[in-house]
Amino acid sequence: MTSTKETTSTYSQFACIGAGFSGIALGATLKRWYGITDVRFFERHSELGGTWFANKYPGAACDVPSVLYSYSFEPNPNWSRVLPSQQELWNYQKDVADKYDLPSKMTFGVEVQRCQWVERNKRWMLDIRDRKAGDVFHHECRFLFAGSGILVTPREIDIPGSENFKGSIFHSSQWRSDVDVKGKNVVVIGNGCTAAQIVPSIVDKTKHLTQIIRAKHWMLPPIDGVYTDYMKSIFSYLPGTMMIQRLLIFLTAEIELKAVPMTTSAAKFRQKRRAHAEKFMRDAAPAKYHDLLIPDFEIGCKRRIYDSGYLASLHSKNLTLTNERALRIVENGIETDRGFVEADVIVLANGFSTNTFLEGVEVVGREETLTQHW
Repeated sequence: MTSTKETTSTYSQFACIGAGFSGIALGATLKRWYGITDVRFFERHSELGGTWFANKYPGAACDVPSVLYSYSFEPNPNWSRVLPSQQELWNYQKDVADKYDLPSKMTFGVEVQRCQWVERNKRWMLDIRDRKAGDVFHHECRFLFAGSGILVTPREIDIPGSENFKGSIFHSSQWRSDVDVKGKNVVVIGNGCTAAQIVPSIVDKTKHLTQIIRAKHWMLPPIDGVYTDYMKSIFSYLPGTMMIQRLLIFLTAEIELKAVPMTTSAAKFRQKRRAHAEKFMRDAAPAKYHDLLIPDFEIGCKRRIYDSGYLASLHSKNLTLTNERALRIVENGIETDRGFVEADVIVLANGFSTNTFLEGVEVVGREETLTQHW
């Protein structure tokens, strides 16, 4: 039961829901541009970082070059590689937050449940629940910023019977570090970016890994690479080199926008990219899995995946890739439409619920709620 602890409302000029990349950017920018430090952050996790604190599954890394997936006002000359790991990204966030003295303004382990605009005071009133104690307290602000993102609520499992499973079952964003996959039969459900990072990271440890896929994705050659000490020195001591690198990589990435228009030239561009991706996938993946992996739709219809060793891992003798439809979960595995898959551990790499903005937060304006307005 949720308890309510009546307290006097606290106040700040700005308030932010979330303390991830967006929230840190807000706090830093307010201080840099306007000298404003009167801001509070309310974060559901026990630390800052948002997605990059929550997702600690094996192989977790960014699939956007670090020079772009960082703040333009805080370039980092010491990235270890083009596509940094979860830990390295979190360290970067923490360093930036510390520089602008933001952690002291953050409240962790709380959920903002309701935000109501109070016209007579020209302020927002926030109802905030302590996730551990259950107490609800209040906070007022003049300006409210939503920085919670959409990768918050794991997509619910749509396979019946999970309560009967005798092993461990968990979502990728709630990876259980206490569960050892060594020597166990592991089932990974999903075939997106997350699964493509998890599978090559754990397959060699397992007795057998079965990946149940439901959709196809275009996979492109890896773009990752290590930054040498020499390159780091150039970025550190030659002014402007980080900015030039960021600009060049940005312009290179923007070339892909040529595929967007419904024109003859764009169609030719997409065809060329598709042929390139298909050749890579056929060369890298086992022939027996080509029909399961290679899409029959245009490249760009879904988010592309940069291969980080996934296709090579499909050659592992202890790995099975299948598109069998999971019917139900039983105590020792999963019954499918074509048989049975034994499992000691089931990993759900099935993404997040992304169709609702500010999931779990009721936002009340002058005359209606945000949900009613949208």
